[in-house]
Amino acid sequence: MNPEEDGPKRTLTARVVKVLVHHRHERGMSLEPHASRCVRAGDVHELVTTDHVETESGARIDRVAFLGFAEFDRGGVIDRGDRLRIGDHFVGTVLGFDACHFPNHYNILIHAETPLSGRDLELQPETELSFAQHPESAASGVGLSSHRRGSEAVLL
Repeated sequence: MNPEEDGPKRTLTARVVKVLVHHRHERGMSLEPHASRCVRAGDVHELVTTDHVETESGARIDRVAFLGFAEFDRGGVIDRGDRLRIGDHFVGTVLGFDACHFPNHYNILIHAETPLSGRDLELQPETELSFAQHPESAASGVGLSSHRRGSEAVLL
């Protein structure tokens, strides 16, 4: 998100179409340089949680857990820093995107304190989830940037 250009946006909703249950410690995903991606109504993308915090292009993402695949109800934009919720449960914050399976689908990488799988969160097909803009950024146009702490980038 560019706080000098970006304003409020719609919350995106999606439904789980396939639950995934596995964890990997040497996955080797590569973070795309893009801080946002558009999704169309009906797009299906894979949701992956990680405890990595690096946001630089090409950052290697190894420690992951797979939530599953979700179909988006309407078109919109997912930005780094958006918050993923399943019902009222906050899961994590969008870290970025891995395109190893594109154009079939993106892996949407979600930063969480601990990588959690679909089994860990007891997901079922048709579970509704949402991606919402961070409340501070919607109100003020800031809050979705990354800041450096030592050698790590930290999402706000």
